[in-house]
Parts: sequence; structure tokens; C-alpha cells
Amino acid sequence: MEGASDILRTASKDSLDRIELCQKLWTQCEGCDHLNYTKFLKSNMLYICEHCGYHLKMKSLDRIDLLVDRDTWDPFDEHMVSIDINEWDCTDKPYQDRIASSQRDTGLTEAIQTGMGKFKGIPIAIGVMDFQFIGGSMGSVVGEKITRLIEYAANRSLPLILVCSSGGARMQEGILSLMQMAKISSASYDYQCNKKLFYLSILTTPTTGGVTASFGMLGDIIITEPGASIAFAGKRVIEQTLNITVPEGIQEAEYLFEKGSFDSIVPRNSLKATLGELLQLHGFFPTTSILD
Repeated sequence: MEGASDILRTASKDSLDRIELCQKLWTQCEGCDHLNYTKFLKSNMLYICEHCGYHLKMKSLDRIDLLVDRDTWDPFDEHMVSIDINEWDCTDKPYQDRIASSQRDTGLTEAIQTGMGKFKGIPIAIGVMDFQFIGGSMGSVVGEKITRLIEYAANRSLPLILVCSSGGARMQEGILSLMQMAKISSASYDYQCNKKLFYLSILTTPTTGGVTASFGMLGDIIITEPGASIAFAGKRVIEQTLNITVPEGIQEAEYLFEKGSFDSIVPRNSLKATLGELLQLHGFFPTTSILD
């Protein structure tokens, strides 16, 4: 006969299973708390709240599916993984354990996917950051993958697209993380100024810290999504450090656009059309007919 503890354990497991099922079926909007049917969000690949139009966070795989023509994606440097060179000692979770956990949860090896593909038949070099992997933080591997991507694009005269979604530099890697800002910026300088090639930066929510302070804001054209949070230091960090209240909306795309921080705010359902126009405007055209 089952004891009270066994019954409670079974009931608790059933409740957790139901909660997990609900989380898979429904996705809560961060803007209005409305519950969206996850299957609907995935079906159109846009992940836009049907109630308020808020642009939800997207996985890097979903963004690649949205922006890269089918069967043209060729990923780069998938074998590269971070190591705990500083032997980070943390009471919460060791760095290597956090990496392993993120790899299991996301199926990725790092916080960015880089590679080559085609966009409407136009060959492109593209990197897409993934916020689900340790907050999209930029460590030595992320910096190296982006640098290699830029160099690849420069050597083959390809347009470069970087989709940013990051909490900034990865603190567990210390100075190695911070030096990626200079390394990527140096590669970007050669690509843009010496090779005279086109770099498009797409800022999504959130883009903060070292990513904002380096390659995120270096694009020849910089666009962002509606309502995206763009900042150097996050609101909570500023308020806790300086003991002040940060005005509402001051770090949102719409406010920053009015101040001239970037070129355009583009909704996801208009993104492909906008990218196509920008690429052709800068002299990049399909290598073969799209109908082929």
C-alpha cells in the first residue's frame, strides 16, 4: 500500500509533467503576458505575439531558417568549445558545468552559429547569436568564430550579416572575453575599410554590454526589431550600481532610433524584403535564378 509520501511524490511528478506540457504548448509574451500557441509561433517562423505584436526571442536555428534559403546553410567551426582557462570558482555552478548544461539545453556548442548560405539566391556570410546559451555572452570562442567569419567573407567578397542577441562579455573568461571586442573590430575594419564590403548589423532584444560596444554598432547599416532592448549596461545593473531610477523606455529601440543610434526599425515580417533591397542596393545579386 502506498504511503502518504509516495502519493505526494506521484502527485508532484504529475503536476510537473502537466506544467512541462503546458510550457511546450504555450509561450507567454514578455510584453503583454498573453499566452500564444507555440505551434502557431513556429509555423510562421516569426515569433510575434498575436495579441500585442511584441517580438519574442528567437532561437538561432529559427533565425537561420528564416533568413537562409533551404538546403544552402553551411555551418563553420562547430567543433570549437570554450574551456575554463581561468579556473572560475563559483558557488553557483562551475563554468564548465554551465557550458555543458547550455549545450544540452540548446543543442549548440556555443552562443553563436556562423556559416555561409544564400539569401534569396545571394551568397552571404552570416552569424546568429543565441541568447539561450549563457545569455548569448561573448567569450573567446564566440569572438574567434565571428572573426573567422569576417575574414572568410572578406576573402570571398561576400556580404556579412550579424544578428546580435547578447548580455555582453562573458565574465567567466575575464580579459580573454574583453579582448574579443578589439579583435572583432579589427577584422571588421579590414573588411569594411580596406575591402570596401557591406556589413549589416541586426540588433535584437537584448543587445547589451561588449557586443553593443563593439561589432553590434559597427555595421554599415544597423537595423533593429521593434521594442528591442539595446544598451551598454542593463537597467537593473545601472539602478543597483548608481542607486538611481532609469526612465522607462530609454533603452528601447524606438527611443534610440529617434536619437539617431541606428538606421531603421524593421518588423520581422518585413525583414526579408528589407534585406533583399539592401543587398541589391550594395551590388549583391543572386548567383542563379531563384526559380531554379
